[in-house]
Amino acid sequence: MNLHEYQARALLKAAGVPVPDGDVASTPGEAEALSRRIGGTVVVKAQVHAGGRGKAGGVKLAKTPAETADIASHILGMQIKGLTVHKVLVVPAADIATEAYVGLILDRDSQRPVFMVSPAGGIDIEEVAAKTPDKILRLPVDPRFGLLPHQAMALAFFLYTDIKQVRAAADIMQRLYKVFVENGASLAEINPLVTTPAGQVLALDAKISIDDNELDRRPDLAELRDETAEDPAEVAARRAGLTFIKLDGNVGCVVNGAGLAMATMDLVKYYGGEPANFLDIGGSSNPDKVVNALKIITADPSVRAILFNIFGGITRTDDVANGIKTALAQFPVKVPIVVRLTGTNEKEAVKILQGIGMTALSDMDEAVSKVVALVGEAA
Repeated sequence: MNLHEYQARALLKAAGVPVPDGDVASTPGEAEALSRRIGGTVVVKAQVHAGGRGKAGGVKLAKTPAETADIASHILGMQIKGLTVHKVLVVPAADIATEAYVGLILDRDSQRPVFMVSPAGGIDIEEVAAKTPDKILRLPVDPRFGLLPHQAMALAFFLYTDIKQVRAAADIMQRLYKVFVENGASLAEINPLVTTPAGQVLALDAKISIDDNELDRRPDLAELRDETAEDPAEVAARRAGLTFIKLDGNVGCVVNGAGLAMATMDLVKYYGGEPANFLDIGGSSNPDKVVNALKIITADPSVRAILFNIFGGITRTDDVANGIKTALAQFPVKVPIVVRLTGTNEKEAVKILQGIGMTALSDMDEAVSKVVALVGEAA
């Protein structure tokens, strides 16, 4: 779950990270009032879960409260990478001497958090890594001990030479690590971490992603989710108890089990196709999950054919077949469906599908090659 910048800033501020004053507004009038309260030149920033806000016109300077209201009226409602801006963050414009990057990400391979810092802040860290990898210092953190003071100082010395700024940055990194761990984050970054002409070190922008597995334990974090800023299909899937990720292909996939889903997508690629999604109905035998899965997949106009790949263990294949039958009775599916199923109650499932004029394959390769061929015919 991605947090908006204003939400991430609030977590950092609560942990003692120096963050400039500011607040969020959902109307031009609220933005104007915030600008008057802050005083001086402010920055109006679109709050969407998308990069490139500045290039899209979603970040603007305003010198007066009236100008703030005018800018907010243009930013609110605009589209940035397909997402509508519903809120803007109004913060004081900072006098910047230098910009650095400080980030913390969970490395699945080493099973530990990894700090990444760079004196080249203010731009995407991916761009820095590609063009000037020597400007990035990485430090894996042992979760048993956390970020130790001497490690934080070593990271800070990579960014600054002034000892006061080094100590300030080291303190910020230790607080960032605390926010990362205590909130079950998979990513936490400050970009840019700036110094002012007076020598202060401040966090101007923040990005935090919370591991979804943390949300059951932390309902206070779950309340921060903004479903208006997420893909509608992913929202619908989550509400239906499905694991769904939209991809760029045209073969819709309905599979039970994450491992089988990954193998299915690999096989689709192997036979020359492109998966349109990752969709795992899980181990449940509830036919409603199948109905919801088909609703979500058929709402994607890029899908040219749908593949069901079901290996019945806990999942009963006859329940999946009943789900397909129910879905086809409720709404028309205008693309071909290929079904491969094997396992629990397979014979019953085949009879159900035959009753609605469908066949079921038992060989995974045969089913995938067939669905890819159907997509080719539809092109």
